[in-house]
Amino acid sequence: MFASTHFMKTQDLLERGLNAAMTKRKVLSDNISNADVPHFKRSEVVFESMLKRAFESEKIEKEKAVPTKITNDKHIDFFKPLDYRDVRPKTNIDYLTTMRPDGNNVDVEKEVVEANQNLMTYNLMIERLNQNNRLLNIVMRTT
Repeated sequence: MFASTHFMKTQDLLERGLNAAMTKRKVLSDNISNADVPHFKRSEVVFESMLKRAFESEKIEKEKAVPTKITNDKHIDFFKPLDYRDVRPKTNIDYLTTMRPDGNNVDVEKEVVEANQNLMTYNLMIERLNQNNRLLNIVMRTT
């Protein structure tokens, strides 16, 4: 009953976002620490764009923008929406770019800016999670 509410979906998304932010923090710190290593290739974490695709596919399914009619259980679905719960942070290595003659492609300034943005996003999600927990405590005390 309570698990299918918007509140719990928000809590789940915040938890997943925090996990992705931690993964991104590890990758960014690895990139920064290897900025002087010859032939090191930077990595990046992809999560938000995949999550956006999952929500857009759920919206398409709700709107029935892709009209389908399956007359037999053995038929293949024309469109299967992505579930946001299946989205996981994915680490990709950037082999295509080069910043320096030694083959390293880490731009320290860019990595530090991304690390600061990631930290602010993480702090924002923690604050929202704390607010939700305070609200939940208030509701549980009054009932």
